Amino acid sequence: MGIFDFFSKSKKENLEPEQKESLEQGLEKTKQTFFSKLTRVLIGKSRVDQDVLDELEEILITADVGVETTLKIIERIESRVSRDRVINSEELNQILRDEIIALLEENAANFQGQLKVDKPADGNPYVLMVVGVNGVGKTTTIGKLAYQMKQAGLKVVLGASDTFRAAAVDQLIIWADRVGVPIVQQGMGADPASVAFDALQSAKAQGADVVIIDTAGRLHNKVNLMQELSKIKRVMDKVVPNAPHEILLVLDGSTGQNAFEQAKQFAQATDINALAVTKLDGTAKGGVVIGISDQMKIPVKYIGVGEKMTDLQLFDRKTFVESLFNANH
Repeated sequence: MGIFDFFSKSKKENLEPEQKESLEQGLEKTKQTFFSKLTRVLIGKSRVDQDVLDELEEILITADVGVETTLKIIERIESRVSRDRVINSEELNQILRDEIIALLEENAANFQGQLKVDKPADGNPYVLMVVGVNGVGKTTTIGKLAYQMKQAGLKVVLGASDTFRAAAVDQLIIWADRVGVPIVQQGMGADPASVAFDALQSAKAQGADVVIIDTAGRLHNKVNLMQELSKIKRVMDKVVPNAPHEILLVLDGSTGQNAFEQAKQFAQATDINALAVTKLDGTAKGGVVIGISDQMKIPVKYIGVGEKMTDLQLFDRKTFVESLFNANH
């Protein structure tokens, strides 16, 4: 059984209603802005004309879906409108929903094969390297992932390779204590690659299932960042061949299009193959999840919709879009 099959299965069985509620609440502000504007545009309209499409374009851009992705969605809707001739506002609502889901599914399908989520056949741990700038919720994301994996019966080890900031190591130690998982750290100023090497060796010796490595998020010096991440990867590969199996970029959803810019910068620095978009609760910019997924061609794997340990959720495209369009909550 794949390591994350186990992870997602346990979550689905135990937490679905609670998670759905958290998702609904977490997307509340985006939903209020997006859905109320959409309703205003469509009210009393018997057919979809160019004015409606122009207003729809503006709504999507305001929700931080991004210009390119918005134009793509509008184009798809236009071709449906011209094909089906008469479309009323109710049908437009459904078409918009369908097209956004289709867009998200396209991107995930393109990259599913690259997301290795099985524990390596040689019995080595699954290595997850987490990248992202300071302040996006990187350490919290690692803590919540560790908690949920442990709940799913997996043996997790953390590695504190963000040795650039004293607080980063301290925060990760607090999370390790809170979750009850071992951590490998050498304090601030230590060589990040050396910490990662020790973490993987320790994890192998303990027979761990997963190792999560935190890294420094210094984007202002991209060359240094690239060199540091490359060195960490080279060193880890010596202990566990082909590690890291996943490079997860954590982005702060509340920064909207800035998150997209960060994603582009990190994609140039290292081979990201999964995204986590945090802090979607408390922002009206939830549409950024759609835009980033489409433009980066990297699947969004997790979203953060609240403070609770279980509020970091495996991203379900269909449920996410349905929640955006659900006006009852």
